[in-house]
Amino acid sequence: MIVDYEELLRSDDQMLMKFIEDARKISHRNFGRRIQFYMPSFISYKTNHQKPASTAFPSISLTGSSCSLKCKHCEGIVLNSMFAATSPTRLLQLGTELKRQGAVGCLISGGCLPDGSIPLEPFIKTIRRLKEDLNLTILVHTGIISPDTARRLKEAGIDAALIDVIGSNETIKEIFNSEATVNDYRKSLQALHQAGIPTVPHVLTGLHYGELKGEITALEMISQNEPSAVIVIAFMPIHRTTMEHVAPPSPSTIAKILVATRVMMPNTPIALGCMRPKGTHRVKTDMLAVKSGVNAIAFPATEAIRYTESLDYQISFSNYCCSQIFSDHTSLS
Repeated sequence: MIVDYEELLRSDDQMLMKFIEDARKISHRNFGRRIQFYMPSFISYKTNHQKPASTAFPSISLTGSSCSLKCKHCEGIVLNSMFAATSPTRLLQLGTELKRQGAVGCLISGGCLPDGSIPLEPFIKTIRRLKEDLNLTILVHTGIISPDTARRLKEAGIDAALIDVIGSNETIKEIFNSEATVNDYRKSLQALHQAGIPTVPHVLTGLHYGELKGEITALEMISQNEPSAVIVIAFMPIHRTTMEHVAPPSPSTIAKILVATRVMMPNTPIALGCMRPKGTHRVKTDMLAVKSGVNAIAFPATEAIRYTESLDYQISFSNYCCSQIFSDHTSLS
């Protein structure tokens, strides 16, 4: 299927529904009529359908609440919701404690250094111990990464690398407060791909003050590096940040990026990730995501679950991070 992406981004609601229908057909053809709903424990969430275990898949920050960039949309606030492990010793202790409490895995992340990377190097030996001694599923959010660090993470046995990919130099400078470039993200994708790590890039829709800028470029870079899955997320205003009063992208705008992702990567699992606006906005977004044929949704709105049930889909629930969709789809095939 050939799509004029500029036409897609300009499409009105009526035309968008045609694009959505085409995307759904591609998904059903390549993946069947099934969807996975993810509810990892790093966000409080409960529906009548499922309640996640409180420590099944926690998120850990290697920098505590510290972040050098203080991006305008986050300013480090998201880090406060994570478990802090600012030394290798503490990371091992925390992993052991969480395993004892029933954890099946964890997301290792943290605040960025000025160059956009996360200080992973001192922790890699400990990450290897978490894999070998505790048999945890380990996902690592890398930020910008060098080929050497990527190789070391591969040797440590991590299950997947996650990376937010930005396709606009203006957005990187204006929102991330960073001197990194789009090319740095391209090189990071290449480093992870060449290291042989399953890589699950995230595309942050509407990060540039709620407007689209560079998302298609980000998808193009991702598509050139054989991602294991792609997660589409969306800017959501966070209280006490510079951008707390900025309107998020509309549900239809998010749907356009989901459609573009499916058309550009028809054989790659796609998930609607946990970072997206809540309330009525989330209900509309999730409904459009189901209609677009996404393979997974993190923390789905109840209305979207009910709608999916009415479509006679094969539905599964998981306490893992939605980045595991590439592995889950393989096991279900």
